Amino acid sequence: MAKLIKVNGEITEIHPVNGTDFKLDELQGYVDGYIEIIDLKNGEIYVVNEEGKYTCERNETATKTALERGAIFDWDYIAGDVVLCKDIEVQ
Repeated sequence: MAKLIKVNGEITEIHPVNGTDFKLDELQGYVDGYIEIIDLKNGEIYVVNEEGKYTCERNETATKTALERGAIFDWDYIAGDVVLCKDIEVQ
């Protein structure tokens, strides 16, 4: 089960179209651009817009989780809508 974490804090459950794993075009649609993967170090990942810091607002919900898990530096942040999923859900 994956989640879309919106900039406004809204969290929605999402599912891959094929029922098993997300494809590149699906992920790009959710984050509105080219993707970057952030390893949350527990079998889960964030899929983010790789240019989000230039084009999107800060995502406080996603940033808090990434900081708690040591996935980003203390001074860093996550911007834009984010897909949270298991690493095996992305092929």
